[in-house]
Amino acid sequence: MKRVLLLATGDTIAHSRRPPHVASGAELLAALPSAAPAVEVVAEDVMAEPSWDTSPSTMLGLARRARSAILERGFDGVVITHGVDTLEDTAFLTDLLAGRAAERGGIVLTGAVHPMDDPSADGPRNLAASLAAAADPALRGAGAVVCVADGLHAARWATLADATSVAGFSSAPHPVLGHVTDGKVELRAVPPPRPPVTAGDPETDVALIKTYPGMDPVLLTAVVDAGARGVVLEGTGTANVPVDLFTTIGELTEWGIPVVVASRSRTREVPLDDLPLGSGLAGKMGAIGARGLPPSKARCALMVALGAGGVAAVRDWFARL
Repeated sequence: MKRVLLLATGDTIAHSRRPPHVASGAELLAALPSAAPAVEVVAEDVMAEPSWDTSPSTMLGLARRARSAILERGFDGVVITHGVDTLEDTAFLTDLLAGRAAERGGIVLTGAVHPMDDPSADGPRNLAASLAAAADPALRGAGAVVCVADGLHAARWATLADATSVAGFSSAPHPVLGHVTDGKVELRAVPPPRPPVTAGDPETDVALIKTYPGMDPVLLTAVVDAGARGVVLEGTGTANVPVDLFTTIGELTEWGIPVVVASRSRTREVPLDDLPLGSGLAGKMGAIGARGLPPSKARCALMVALGAGGVAAVRDWFARL
């Protein structure tokens, strides 16, 4: 029988309102529907902040526990229950750090938008589907995935598009990776390429700054003065940032602080230097393109890339992402 580790972090999937209660991992398993998958599940409770405030250290801890569960403890798969607010961030960071574990087992993250005692509770179904998916050999090699409403979304593509819907995650413009049907994984698309591996430890102190016309460049130097080892800028359009920031971007790059530019819009997975001159000017000043990643995921990627070294190493890592 397949063995799956359940890492339970609380949040909405484990909440009851009457009376107020946060279910343990064992209690989540006890609430599964009668048609739950026939797998051996070991539940472990993990202390974590609410999803909207999940710290980088907590995300990294979950990623490392998932990896070691497969590589060192012999589990066939791992399921992490998580609040939906930052589920996609933890999923992507877990994917970036999975390494060889992604080839040996399934890693699935899931959550819920309704509490356990809600008449429309979606948590039990999501957890049952996630356990089945994590144990299914079909997910080997796919990396970390998000499982909600029986859909499977590659961590690199998953986005919380509607925080009020039980099917609120989307992979658009990419396809849904697959579905869980009758306790089996049916893959419908080719997973994204596996990310590059780094030997060093990720850096947790990375700032994410939303840019806007007329912003003062001092905002960039302020976060560096406060200890940030890297900066992600959320630009507009095809990763445009205000011209007033160009000099500071160049200075930070010279100081060994990598600056990655993402966009609040969907963009192509190309380097900044490959964009037309007007859109790629930040790249001429030393900025690194986010390769189409949304800003929050670009932050996760920069955290991992900094484990490879300084600006040049980060630039090379993103070029292979």
